[in-house]
Amino acid sequence: MRQITKTLAATGLALFLAASPAASEPYILDKSHAHVTFSVDHLGFSTVQGSFREFDAEIAFSPEKVEETQVRFVIQAASVDTQWPARDEHLRSKDFFNAKKYPEIIFQSKTVTPNGTDTAVIIGDLTMVGETREVSLEARLNKMGPSPFNPDVKIAGFTVTGEIDRSQFGINFAAPAIGVQIPIRIDLEISPAG
Repeated sequence: MRQITKTLAATGLALFLAASPAASEPYILDKSHAHVTFSVDHLGFSTVQGSFREFDAEIAFSPEKVEETQVRFVIQAASVDTQWPARDEHLRSKDFFNAKKYPEIIFQSKTVTPNGTDTAVIIGDLTMVGETREVSLEARLNKMGPSPFNPDVKIAGFTVTGEIDRSQFGINFAAPAIGVQIPIRIDLEISPAG
């Protein structure tokens, strides 16, 4: 089965639910309709919202054997953006992502398990700042069908959510005053590569 990169785990579910007749079909990520976001509790006073501006994904999917789905999502750590340049520079430093030494955050799926008519659990390895830990994400299919702008193009849209414990990756700066459990969300649209 071909391995094609996918943005964070969501695509595996999407393709499973799409259940296209092709045995294994690569899908591509529409980056103009994709977002990787997170939130962090700040001292109990507020919640800081952030995102990553640069990322890509690959997927290999077998609609008849969803357990064979593979998803790989790569985020550029230095692209972190919280709308505050000084904080973003700190997040790129050794206190947090250490982006110069570890430029990529990588998620590689291990299993995709449907748990509803339009949801699935994606378990995989997340590698960040040189540490790899298993994480669980939930993917929800929002809608699938032809594009209203081009009926020949089939689009699948997903929302992927989860929570990352940053301390498991050795990112302990100002913990627990600054949140340790980090909710993440990936919104994306994908379509067949061919």
